[in-house]
Amino acid sequence: MNKLGENSFFGRIDWLMVFVWLALCIIGWFNIHAAVYDAAQPGLFNLATNYGKQSLYIFTALIIGFSILIIDEKFFISSAPIIYFIVILLLIAVLIVGRNVGGNQAWIPIGSFRLQPSEFGKLATCLLLAFYLSSQTNKNPDLKTLAIASLIILFPVALVMLQPDTGSALAFFALIFVLYREGYVGTNLLLLGGLAIILFVLSLLFNQWAIIGTIAIISILFGYLLRKKRKYLINIGIVFIASSIYVLCVDFAYEHILQSHQRNRIDIILGKMDDPRGQGYNLNQSKIAIGSGQLFGKGYLQGTQTKYNFVPEQSTDFIFCTIGEEWGFIGSVILVGLYLLLLLRLLHIAERQRTAFARIYAYGVASILFFHFFINIGMTIGIVPVIGIPLPFISYGGSSLWSFTILLFILLRFDSRRKGLNG
Repeated sequence: MNKLGENSFFGRIDWLMVFVWLALCIIGWFNIHAAVYDAAQPGLFNLATNYGKQSLYIFTALIIGFSILIIDEKFFISSAPIIYFIVILLLIAVLIVGRNVGGNQAWIPIGSFRLQPSEFGKLATCLLLAFYLSSQTNKNPDLKTLAIASLIILFPVALVMLQPDTGSALAFFALIFVLYREGYVGTNLLLLGGLAIILFVLSLLFNQWAIIGTIAIISILFGYLLRKKRKYLINIGIVFIASSIYVLCVDFAYEHILQSHQRNRIDIILGKMDDPRGQGYNLNQSKIAIGSGQLFGKGYLQGTQTKYNFVPEQSTDFIFCTIGEEWGFIGSVILVGLYLLLLLRLLHIAERQRTAFARIYAYGVASILFFHFFINIGMTIGIVPVIGIPLPFISYGGSSLWSFTILLFILLRFDSRRKGLNG
């Protein structure tokens, strides 16, 4: 009887994941209500308010999610290129007919609803990346496959940057963890990426010639220690030259590629700029709101920073401020715990998949969700620059909720098929 239950449709679904997803959606709904609460329109289901609209988005997401669970998983494999192509067309269309909000032309107006194609771009890229990598007959990673996989990721990135929406574009780069898991990117390359970030930050904090001089001293020391091994001396020389050129290019990239408000946000994080009433206002008010919640929070609908709109975008990018202020440290830890449970479960599900497509796709889902979770919460507490991306399942918005829901439930559909095969 147990075996029959496990092999039934409902028995094969990972209900723990569904529960965590639903819990996050409900937490988001109530905190959106708190963030934009209007005493004149108190109803949680009032469609004239953002929290009323979010209730509709959640209900629609439920229908979408459970519809995905009854679709043959082969549909998502065969349709991956088509879905990617459609989303690319939408990313092009938004540049032509899109609505500009806050300096970003990222939304296509459809009546009173605004569709954000970049949110669905992550879903489409995960599907096509899994489709392409799983179709390779050569099991040994090669440069050609890596190049094509990189193009699959970078093409939508380029279109999103034209909007320009740097935050959404950066989220695509989280898929490097997929390439790492599949062996196309080695540990050394990841370490070089980390070193590049460190050098970038140091180049903004200190004189670039002082940094190059320090690299030269370190290179000489290593050269002396490894003087009997000629091949290492050549590698040290290459690293020194490449690092020096990189440091010299940082200033140019910082001044000519990043927009002024993005530079200001980075300067505030690095302590080079103090502008609590200007560029640093959002971050300053965010930290005040979260800190004022202390251990247990001020209580639901009792947050003063929230109630008096001190924090801009508090129902979207800065929704975590509402949780920190009204639910305190305990509430924040519970939320972070739910996300950690979700991510660990995703990795567990990824490793137990029996097909390459499902495994690669699962790592794509985990990478995207981790990036959004880490960056969104990190920017509200001041450990990363403010780049404006939603907190998955929590922030207000139909496009983000639906895209993350589809992303997750497609994986649940693949996982349910795996259990069915075991029977």
